[in-house]
Formats: sequence, C-alpha cells, structure tokens
Amino acid sequence: MSVSELEETAVAIRRSIVSMLEKAGSGHSAGPLGMADLLTALYFNILKHDPQNPSWEGRDVFYLSNGHTAPVLYAAMAHSGYFPVEELATLRKYGSRLQGHPERSALPGLESTSGPLGSGLSQAAGYAHALQHIDKDFTRFVYVMMGDGELDEGNIWEAAMYAGKYKLRQLIGFVDRNYIQIDGSTEDVMPLEDLRGKFESFGWHVLEIDGHNMQAIIDAVGTAKAVGSRPTVIIAHTVPGKGVGFMEYDHRWHGKAPDAAQAAEALAGLPRAAGKAQNA
Repeated sequence: MSVSELEETAVAIRRSIVSMLEKAGSGHSAGPLGMADLLTALYFNILKHDPQNPSWEGRDVFYLSNGHTAPVLYAAMAHSGYFPVEELATLRKYGSRLQGHPERSALPGLESTSGPLGSGLSQAAGYAHALQHIDKDFTRFVYVMMGDGELDEGNIWEAAMYAGKYKLRQLIGFVDRNYIQIDGSTEDVMPLEDLRGKFESFGWHVLEIDGHNMQAIIDAVGTAKAVGSRPTVIIAHTVPGKGVGFMEYDHRWHGKAPDAAQAAEALAGLPRAAGKAQNA
C-alpha cells in the first residue's frame, strides 16, 4: 500500500474501534485509537504474514503485550483478512472470539494470550532467541508492542536485559508513548523519565518517532532491521484517543467505552475512508 492508502486504512480501523467499543459497552478507547497508525503500518506494510495461512512457518511474529488494547489488534486483523469485519461487533460478547484480552487459542493469527502486563517482551525475546541461536533462521523478525504504563512492570526490564545480553537483532520492540495510564499521567503515577537512556543502558538500539507519521514508522522499522547487532526499540510518541477530539489526551478514556451518543459524535468527526479502506 502507498502511504495515503495506509492512512485511509488507519481511519477505517479507528472507525471500527469506536463502533465495536460502543456495541460492547466496555473496553479501552484511548490506547487503541492512538495505536491505529502503528498497527496499520505493521499489518499492511511491515509484517511478513498471510491471513489465509496464519501458521505459515515463514511469517514474522507479532506480540501485543499491552493486551487491553485488543480492539486495535482485532480491527487490524479483520481489515487485513483474518476474519470478517462484521465479527468486530461481537467484541466482549459471551462466546465471542474477540474477548477483552486476546486469547491465542480462540483466533487464528494470535501468537499469544495477553493480559498480565509486562509479559510480552519476555515472550518475544524467547522467540527471537530461538530464531537466532537455535533455528539459525535469520529471515524472520519478532515484533512486540508495549504500553508506556506497562513499563512499570519489572518483568519488562528483565527481558530487556536478556535481549541485550544475547544481542537479539531480530527483535524489534515498540513503546506506545502516550503518557497516560489508568490513574493519570505516567509521569505522575511512576515517572519513566529517560526511556532512551534506560533501553540504551541495556544494550538496545533506540529510535524515537512520531507514532502517527506512517512513513516514519516504516522507515524506523527499516532502520531497525538493518542494525544487525542488537535489539531495537522504537519509542513511538502518540496521542491517546487520536482522531476523536473529546478523547484526546484524556486519561479517563484509557479504560472507558463511548456510549451511543459519544460514538456518533466520534464517528462524525472521523473522515470516511475511501476505496478498500472504507469501513462497512
């Protein structure tokens, strides 16, 4: 896809996020909306994957560590062909494959069950270690998405040390740096301060980008793949609730879904994407 097509797809994904959360009546709004550009870039440009053959042995691997942002993952997967877009309306319903946190056995294309924060980087590092040091398969990459509030978890830093020690060059991490978590600002709840310095001290290559600039996302991954000597983390600065004015920067939307009136207002403010990216 061209950059403009990717941007249209991100709009469609945001529209789907708003609609599915309104139908569910619960869930997380701010993070998924803010991450829509990142997931669009991954599923429609960066990842080597096949929705028709989710277990393809040559695929890249993606872990969503901040599992509560599942709506954006489900929307990206649906729009890329893993399951019908119409199924998004079943989010959090009894018996649905689309629960509040991804469940690996429920949906083809999910690499792990995520929920407990802090686990995804360890899982991704383990997979990357196997590729690099056991399978000797250097054609595949392992990607992991983390939330900035999630970095309060000690397990993240254990995994960061591990990845640095074993120079896991096929591991590419993203931090969704939106500066909010459920109780307020990340810098009030538990200051993260110099994230670049922290990861660099663990032996990582660090990039910082605008997480809403599609070309910057793609270019950063290209750089990360070319590093060749150590893991890379891409700190992506995003706006929580991106695209929905009354949600943007408001931590109260971290774990809140819009009601019918709010969803209508949100959708009215989001442009309708054209062509293939049109949200049904």
